[in-house]
Amino acid sequence: MARRLGGTFFPKLDDKGRLTLPAKFREHFANGVVVTRVQEGCLAVYDVETFDSLDAKFEAKTANDAEIRAYQRWLNSGSHDDVPDRQGRVTLPAPLRTFAGLDRDVVVIGSGDRVEVWDPARWEKQSARLDEMFTT
Repeated sequence: MARRLGGTFFPKLDDKGRLTLPAKFREHFANGVVVTRVQEGCLAVYDVETFDSLDAKFEAKTANDAEIRAYQRWLNSGSHDDVPDRQGRVTLPAPLRTFAGLDRDVVVIGSGDRVEVWDPARWEKQSARLDEMFTT
């Protein structure tokens, strides 16, 4: 069973657009990552095995469902494969940073089977929305 990823972290991107993965996630992602755009305007970082499993689930359903094919195209066309370097850094390509509105400061959250990378202002709004949804 895959490890559940959790927690909230506040790293900074370096001048080359690289994200240093929080130390608690580095072993999980040591064999590689797939970074892609996802709903709500953030990026998702999956380990390769989890992303391939997710993609296979879509693949099994694409023959008869145009919406699933469209989503699979969108998800994969925006994906970037990488292997963390010795410092645990992965590159977030410029088009993905633009999509998510990322500059230097970012918020990294564990979200179960993936890590999400958020612009701090977007995360603040999303977090407030989630607090309202689940605490009232």
